[in-house]
Amino acid sequence: MKTVKEVSQLVGLSVRTLHYYDEIDLLKPTLVRDNGYRFYDYLALAQLQDILLFRELDFPLKTIKTLLNSPTYVQGAALADQIRLLEMRQQHLEELIQHARTLQKGGEQMVFNVYDQSQMRSFEKEVKERWGKTDVYEAYQSRKEALRTEQLLQEMQEIFKRFGDLKQESIACPLVQHQVAKLQDYISQNFYPCDMKILESLGHMYIEDKRFKESIDRMAGIGTATFVSQAIRHYCQF
Repeated sequence: MKTVKEVSQLVGLSVRTLHYYDEIDLLKPTLVRDNGYRFYDYLALAQLQDILLFRELDFPLKTIKTLLNSPTYVQGAALADQIRLLEMRQQHLEELIQHARTLQKGGEQMVFNVYDQSQMRSFEKEVKERWGKTDVYEAYQSRKEALRTEQLLQEMQEIFKRFGDLKQESIACPLVQHQVAKLQDYISQNFYPCDMKILESLGHMYIEDKRFKESIDRMAGIGTATFVSQAIRHYCQF
């Protein structure tokens, strides 16, 4: 079995992220010793591989959890879809690279079909429908479609208000870092995939864009935007 640190190094996820997966029951360690150390066996690593593959399809964590627990889930067929999608993405990138090289050499400028991703998007939709046909997933989709901007804003406000409550803590405090992970996951589930680079960019934007800074400070207290930015910077360093 592998320790949580070894798994982190193996797959490129932070230890903090693996702890969060445990907390939301997405990926439970095989063994937790009395000292709190987590260990993962081969089956747990295989499940983590499935999780990472579905993340590449931009599935929210809640949906991935539902799919992996569904009796209709067939790994081999899901992997076949994954491979096809990745091949389509690869082809798209190769075409873009070739087009960029042509432009670099002064070649034809008015070529726009290389930017067309409709076929790939159509297949992504097909895959999500195929592996998302569960009651919980459909309920999630209905909720997402019905959720108004006002509700999303209210939920984001609660996240930032919690940051405001934690301003007296160190940015390295586990409670603060957990809140950053919660913010990242909420953005990924409700807006767009929020990887470390995007999260780091958001951290800068929260203080460099006056509108965002004033909005966050207004909803959660003066200094919250700066605190969140610093906490995100610390989070992205590990």
